[in-house]
Amino acid sequence: MKLVNADNPVRSSWLAEQGFRLDPSPFLSGAYEAKKLLERLPHTQPLSQVAQPDGIFHPGRFSRRWVTDPEHGIPFFSSTDILEADFSYLPLIAKSAAEENPRLRIQPGWILITRSGTVGRIAYARPDVRDFACSEHVLRVVPDKAKIPSGYLFAYLGSRYGLPIITSAAYGAIIQHIEPHHIAGLPVPRFDPDIENQIHQLIEQAAELRASFQAGVREATRDLFTSSGLPELVDYSWHKQPRATGFGARRVRPTSLRASNYDARAKALTERIGSVESIRLGDVCAGGKLASGVRFKRIDSLPEAGAVLLVGQKDGFWSRPEGRWISADQSPNGIFANNETIMVASQGLPGESSLICRAMMVTGSWLKFAYTQHFLRVEPGKESISGAYLFAFLRSEPAFRILRSMLQGTGPQDIHPILRREIPVPLCTPEDRERIAETVRQAYRDRDEADRREDQALTLLDQAVREAAG
Repeated sequence: MKLVNADNPVRSSWLAEQGFRLDPSPFLSGAYEAKKLLERLPHTQPLSQVAQPDGIFHPGRFSRRWVTDPEHGIPFFSSTDILEADFSYLPLIAKSAAEENPRLRIQPGWILITRSGTVGRIAYARPDVRDFACSEHVLRVVPDKAKIPSGYLFAYLGSRYGLPIITSAAYGAIIQHIEPHHIAGLPVPRFDPDIENQIHQLIEQAAELRASFQAGVREATRDLFTSSGLPELVDYSWHKQPRATGFGARRVRPTSLRASNYDARAKALTERIGSVESIRLGDVCAGGKLASGVRFKRIDSLPEAGAVLLVGQKDGFWSRPEGRWISADQSPNGIFANNETIMVASQGLPGESSLICRAMMVTGSWLKFAYTQHFLRVEPGKESISGAYLFAFLRSEPAFRILRSMLQGTGPQDIHPILRREIPVPLCTPEDRERIAETVRQAYRDRDEADRREDQALTLLDQAVREAAG
């Protein structure tokens, strides 16, 4: 039998406690080791006792009615979306759906746990997600703040002690699930209120910093369009434009004969941006980079052996990536990115909720990661245009839609290498560009600081558990 720890083998009493469940996952995840360690603590409480009455729940199945107008919809989290760093791209579900099922809405300070498919991904509801809607595939844990600080409970549930117990409760042969009653009895260690409050404050500060990151990048984009004389593009809505059906195209070039590359809506956007002072993206990146990453064979490795975390298109947009650890020594140099390189997800299928053509920026703590070839690397070659300023434009809805109109391919698609060079980038004054870039940089500093404070909270929790266990 494969064991988590040869010094701590699976015992017959463990099988009995699991109702003689014979699948290996509960015994290989570290859950029983965590439970046995927690049994040595002087004071624990079941999760159900520190949550509000009926405070561990999901909203159940409901009719999903999607809308495109923010006036009639509210942002909606899928089970993966709760991990996102930037909530600007969430789909909108009809307000009427949330009125029919009020349990869809979430509030700041709630703990969100994925319960279907990949079980046990966890997020803390930030201050800026009040009354957002969330999928039935996500469990809500609503702490009773009179009994336990919410940030402390989140830190514990996401720690090496709480998370394995949550994931070990999953059932199902193909698509795994957990239900509220599976984690209601999860033991929660209790410590001195000063320790719990210190951990709580660190998690709360991290949540506020993540909300500041969100506000910062949005403000940078708003500032860019306003300062460049394009205020109508701040709240641009693609779906309010006339649909591109049955249109004619003049000056068709041999570069592309694909109809969507001549979309009238994208053309109108391009012409509007080009009507103010602007520069082509290809010219911005002359001397820099505007190309996909290097293809290479992945050689799996371990962090203690000098491995690096490989970030792909999906987790590149999460608050914290969960990529694959690969050998840096066995990989080419091009897997890393320079400071303020913009990564555009450039390969995939162009569904309305898919990632292709979304942009993120590499800076700060993310410089140590490696990146797959599926990202289009955008690196300015002009000193007068920084990566942070360019990111404020490329993350916008107009830039996203222009990039989407430049896709090529029939299966997994890619951004046309010639057309992408022609995207106009609005130019503000040098003073405006520097201000906008600094707003973006501060947003990313806030994001890194949020990670540090979460790590501090987990370190304090780990120390408290080990000291109490003796």
